[in-house]
Amino acid sequence: MRDRDAFSSYHPAVNMLYFALVLCFSMFFLHPVCLGISLVCASVYALYLNGKKALKFGVIYLLPMMLITVLLNPVYNHEGSTVLTYFPDGNPLTLESIWYGIAAAITMGSVIAWFSCYNEVMTSDKFVYLFGRVIPALSLILSMSLRMVPRFTARLRVIAEAQRCVGRDVSRGGLLTRARHGIRILSVMVTWALENAVETADSMKSRGYGLKGRTAFSIYHIDRRDWYALSYLAVCGALILGGAAVGGLYFRYFPTVKGVGSGALSVSLYAVYAALCVMPVIINLREDLKWRVIRSKI
Repeated sequence: MRDRDAFSSYHPAVNMLYFALVLCFSMFFLHPVCLGISLVCASVYALYLNGKKALKFGVIYLLPMMLITVLLNPVYNHEGSTVLTYFPDGNPLTLESIWYGIAAAITMGSVIAWFSCYNEVMTSDKFVYLFGRVIPALSLILSMSLRMVPRFTARLRVIAEAQRCVGRDVSRGGLLTRARHGIRILSVMVTWALENAVETADSMKSRGYGLKGRTAFSIYHIDRRDWYALSYLAVCGALILGGAAVGGLYFRYFPTVKGVGSGALSVSLYAVYAALCVMPVIINLREDLKWRVIRSKI
């Protein structure tokens, strides 16, 4: 799915700035309209990138996590002035804590969805390209850490399939037998990881990593399209931050639920925020439309 994502073809600076804005805004702006816009746009983009995989993750993992957050927050958070009832231990159940639990759940869901999109778009080579000269050691560690889990998961699946072919299946046999087969698979996995670390270190050393004046090859070049996108993101981010600074996105949950509603400033900020969050989807739909038009003319 990622191969047809037009937004991924933009310069890494555009991708990084976009995700930095939407992630920060999703975490700090708790206005219900902003939360809804962020969750919907993140979900749509994740579905565009990963399709059924994103839908399965959302239904099996993300929705239950959000529901648990909604249910648990009023149990431990008793702030608010509107008391609905009392728990058996004497603590109050407040309307404000319920609303805040819903807001916290939506925030968590949108941030996780945005990070799933980030992992698809911001590859390790893009991250190293952006931060390799500024923080070379940290950028290398972060890029290796981000790819470690999916890479090791794929390798573990291959090792488990190979061991199953020789009769060492962890899903069959008694408890001790399955444990012995699992230990064998883990041993092979650890051995492969150590060998891979040595090979990576030797490869980096032979390529002169860490030497002063070392150059690096890069396939990324910023062009007019990227400058337009950077300008768009900068204008949207500045407008949203400026509007939030003057109270255009103000909203509170304690001690009572109160915030700005449908004023001209707030509505305009909602529109700008939606235009920012939906940017990759619009780019992809536009490119898909262009491709269909070209194919229809062949």
